[in-house]
Amino acid sequence: RFVAKPCALGLKVQANGPQKAQPNAILEKVFTAITKHPDEKRLEGLSKQLDWDVRSIQRWFRQRRNQEKPSTLRKFCESMWRFTFYLYIFTYGVRFLKKTPWLWNTRQCWSGYPYQPLMPDLHYYYIVELSFYWSLMFSQFIDVKRKDFGIMFTHHIVTVTLITFSYVTNLTRVGTLILCLHDAADIVLEAAKMANYCKCQKLSDLLFLTFAVVFIVSRLGIYPLWILNTTLFELYEALGNFPALWVFNVLLIVLQILHCFWSYLIIKAAYKAISKGKVAKDARSDVESSSDEEETVPRSKALHSAIATNGTSGANGTNGYLTGTTCSEEH
Repeated sequence: RFVAKPCALGLKVQANGPQKAQPNAILEKVFTAITKHPDEKRLEGLSKQLDWDVRSIQRWFRQRRNQEKPSTLRKFCESMWRFTFYLYIFTYGVRFLKKTPWLWNTRQCWSGYPYQPLMPDLHYYYIVELSFYWSLMFSQFIDVKRKDFGIMFTHHIVTVTLITFSYVTNLTRVGTLILCLHDAADIVLEAAKMANYCKCQKLSDLLFLTFAVVFIVSRLGIYPLWILNTTLFELYEALGNFPALWVFNVLLIVLQILHCFWSYLIIKAAYKAISKGKVAKDARSDVESSSDEEETVPRSKALHSAIATNGTSGANGTNGYLTGTTCSEEH
């Protein structure tokens, strides 16, 4: 409100949302209580009841649906907030980890386990990250529902469970590596979305392609070769078999499955960006339009968030990440 909004207005981000539908008590009641997408039979009935033609009623429902979508200004503010958080927490994580022995040698994650002291810096890192992902999970229910709601909700549940479980079982050293690795790509994603909302299309496309490279390298390369290698093999060699090991690894593997799914969608979107010269659209940004309506707001080209993705993202934002061929927020 006090930082992002003035920045958005300074960058000439569009402040007004979609055109509002004219007030009509009967149509409003149908929209809120019965259906947002009336069929032909209902449209004909409403047409006789109101003495409107069917096309006018269709137009009213389109405008009413669009009315619930967030404005470009609001989405810019959301992305700027997330960009600020990810940049801050990633910088904090790097500064913290470069002083630790387990960044350079992952076997140190298990040295002396489970009697490893909980350092204040590590405690702060965990609590801030956990708070953020709780906020992403709850905000999904008050935000506009996206196509990838189920995937992002699953992701947020897995993320919150992983952070909590690793904290309770004192698997925090490897947890810090996972958190820092996941935050890297989200910074670029939110920057790409902000550039898109500012209508800097070339910069947005460049940042999106950069995000695609960083995401795929970190989630499909570094994550399995560095993180899964130490949790699946080095942990077992150092400490043997115990119940928490299997629970922890199952959650990490579920996270990797989500990485593979999102990577597929990112590659698809990146291919479109290269072949057509534009990125895919944000599921929340698609303002419905009709060729017969000159006054209808045109569709905005926006990157989606809950890897965001928590979304998540991406998601995230929103919080979010990917839907269909779209790119979204939170891990």
